[in-house]
Amino acid sequence: MWYVSTRGMAPRVDFEGVLFSGYASDGGLFIPEELPQLGRETLHKWSTLSYPGLVKELCALFIGPELIARDDLHDLIDRAFSRFRHQEVVHLSRLRNGLDMLELWHGATYAFKDLSLCCTAQFLQYFLEKRERHVTVVVGTSGDTGSAAIESVQEAKNVDIIVLLLKGHCSKIQELQMTPVLKENVHVFEVEGNSDELDEPIKAVFADVDFVKEHSLMSLNSINWSRVLVQTAHHFFAYFRCAPSMDTDPLPPVEVVVPTGAAGNLAAGCIAQKMGLPIHLVATVNHNDIIHRTIQQGDFSLSKAVKPTLASAMDIQVPYNMERIFWLLSGSDSQVTRALMEHFERTQTLSLPRELHSKLSGAMKSESVSDEAITQAMACCWEENQYLLCPHSAVAVSYHYQQMDRQQPSTPRCCLAPASAAKFPEAVLAARLTPEAPADLLALEHKETRCTPMRRGDDWTLILRGTIEDLSQQWRGHALNPSE
Repeated sequence: MWYVSTRGMAPRVDFEGVLFSGYASDGGLFIPEELPQLGRETLHKWSTLSYPGLVKELCALFIGPELIARDDLHDLIDRAFSRFRHQEVVHLSRLRNGLDMLELWHGATYAFKDLSLCCTAQFLQYFLEKRERHVTVVVGTSGDTGSAAIESVQEAKNVDIIVLLLKGHCSKIQELQMTPVLKENVHVFEVEGNSDELDEPIKAVFADVDFVKEHSLMSLNSINWSRVLVQTAHHFFAYFRCAPSMDTDPLPPVEVVVPTGAAGNLAAGCIAQKMGLPIHLVATVNHNDIIHRTIQQGDFSLSKAVKPTLASAMDIQVPYNMERIFWLLSGSDSQVTRALMEHFERTQTLSLPRELHSKLSGAMKSESVSDEAITQAMACCWEENQYLLCPHSAVAVSYHYQQMDRQQPSTPRCCLAPASAAKFPEAVLAARLTPEAPADLLALEHKETRCTPMRRGDDWTLILRGTIEDLSQQWRGHALNPSE
């Protein structure tokens, strides 16, 4: 399996090359050169698999046995999911009025990113030990990515991780899942800015190809293909749990409602569609609605500013995984994708070509949800089911309730639940409900914290480069004197 850049100007690479990359050297994102096509027989066979079983089958399609032998791959995935709190790893809760919630948050940090990052970290360790290498991981986070990335690689002897955490944009618990980590390989910076400003120093560092190579840099944001790959399993699992029958021909459709910010889960769903899974996608966003405007009107343009919302992890203006979706829906046309994205980067505005917009709106629907609608969905779900939603899950559930109010006949529907409500007590209180917090989250408040400020007016790119250079120097010193 080979991977190419969405912009077509970078050399193609194998899975190992993609795993250790951030952006491609031409500024694009890596994606499989060709997607496997799954027939009805394969889907029928997969329909009885567990969530880890589906991840194994999907990863085997995209990671050649010459890179990771099948038995080794299975062991890595089993190890990745060994600490999840639910025996199924991912659990479907069937609630009243046709509301099916796919709980993706049973990992260590109570968020869906544990699923893909635990697997990605295992793949990393496998290759690093094999090649006797060291990497520095750089992650920007406005929510759960930082804590899940830290959890997946802390104490790894050949990985350092730098996390840029947005000051004031995470819930208190999200922040406390990052700042009390005192492991030597974890380096947390608190940034005074918004999510798009946060991306700028990271993209600037990764654009310097020689610097990236010299210091073995990589990213664990959802630009990393490995994360999107694992996330395709969410859609297969949702389909197989919610499809009314696997014995009809053609197979019946299922609607998968995806609350989204950077569009990683949405890109994963689009890939699953392209592989032959009969799902209808619904992209649900908060007030920061660039994805909604793109699907509805073909308007992929920045708003004046990011608006803080209760669904804070989705307060994003530049959903970079839309580039993968544009490439997929343009018929793998890297020339078109490159022209579109370069125009967007120059002008911060983009009107999709009519044919591409038609394909996008045909592949998925969308909805933008206000804070008021988020709290209403949280309150309604609690009243009907005594089930607490996180505000991001409530964005998806708000769409479900809208459809129920219209009383239109619909296909079976599954809402993705990306995080536990326990991480967002502020939003739970805003919905006039009572927060519930497990003991391990409550204990975070009493731990010592450590993070370095990045203030407005500082040169964030310079600070980031300096930190990376220091870590490389330390690693080289350690490699020369392993006994120290």
